[in-house]
Amino acid sequence: MIAPQPPTRIEQQQTQSLATMLRDLPRDCDVGCKSDSKGFKSSWHGYKLHIDTADGDIPVSCILSSASLHDSQVMMPLMLKTSAQVQYCYDLADAAYCSPLLRAASRTLGHVPLIDHNPRRGEKIDFAPHEALRYKARSSAERVNGHLKDSHGGRQVWVRGADKVMAHLMFGIIVITSEQLLRLIT
Repeated sequence: MIAPQPPTRIEQQQTQSLATMLRDLPRDCDVGCKSDSKGFKSSWHGYKLHIDTADGDIPVSCILSSASLHDSQVMMPLMLKTSAQVQYCYDLADAAYCSPLLRAASRTLGHVPLIDHNPRRGEKIDFAPHEALRYKARSSAERVNGHLKDSHGGRQVWVRGADKVMAHLMFGIIVITSEQLLRLIT
């Protein structure tokens, strides 16, 4: 007889509070690995900062996790954390987040999930023209990540421990937020 599979982290998050979700995310220093668009793998030792951004490249909320944690496992807590701070309409995510559970969680919060479909999970479903136009705003998150790494100390962190790393990265996030807000004023 086959034993039932334990629920995945995303399945567990459906019934958890935000505090429980954040407590259950691993925050240990470990090895992360990702593949680029050409299939080349790169790895690093450390952590991963997950950033939720608003239009205008303004960071709204951040969560630090172990480098090995898949980004999709942080989407639900990040949606809840951001929803508590601002009102917004769309949850934009690439194909790595393609999950019916994440789409359902977005709808439960009253948002429109614009999550790119992963062709490995069936047929590729394209966005409607108006959704594709809105989905282009997802590049905002990539710009903020790149700006943090290139100009505000996110690429080389010389402190140890999750709390110190988070403090170091949040100084960069504060500067980016200030820069973007000043751009809106001028």
